[in-house]
Amino acid sequence: MELKVVNAQNQEVGTVTIKDEIANAPIKRHAVWETVRWQLAKRRRGTHSTKTRGEVRGGGRKPWPQKHTGRARQGSIRAPQWVGGGVAHGPKPRDYYYPLPKKVRKVALRSVVAGRLREGNVIVVEDFSFEKPKTKQAVEFLKNLGLENEKVLIVVPSDLDVNTYLSFRNLPNVKLLPIEGLNVYDVLCYNKCIFFKSTLPKLEERLS
Repeated sequence: MELKVVNAQNQEVGTVTIKDEIANAPIKRHAVWETVRWQLAKRRRGTHSTKTRGEVRGGGRKPWPQKHTGRARQGSIRAPQWVGGGVAHGPKPRDYYYPLPKKVRKVALRSVVAGRLREGNVIVVEDFSFEKPKTKQAVEFLKNLGLENEKVLIVVPSDLDVNTYLSFRNLPNVKLLPIEGLNVYDVLCYNKCIFFKSTLPKLEERLS
């Protein structure tokens, strides 16, 4: 697949070719679902905690005799059926991470990138930088591409200068992501993907 390369003013300055094995890769929906589930699971803190009847303060004395009161037998006012009692089978701190094979993750990432390419939602821009941090210039760049009202993922090289990063940081619908951190969840969350031209060789290396 051949894509045009534009500069920061949205002027075409050349073309670039994406390997067919990436652009025409089959969409493996189940692998995508598995990978998104895995990503969200490992992000969970797992710090939730409830108290069992043994951890709730009080309730050491039997509230009334076992027999001859006409009421149901009770052993503690901190049993789960009591207001203020412990929680039965409630959540405890735990780690939600589980392993997922690298091959599945690779297939899923290739699937979502191929999907974005076929939809025409991938834009390749010539590498650029800002002389100083200026959010106004970042907004102008998005307006030039007609993306000021879109959710945009910008995939940048790992050695991106700090001024460009700071310029985009305050924009609520824009996320800058180094090519090494490209992942299935972010590609799906954002409507448009902008790739710096220098990131494409690493993209092909990861997906081939």
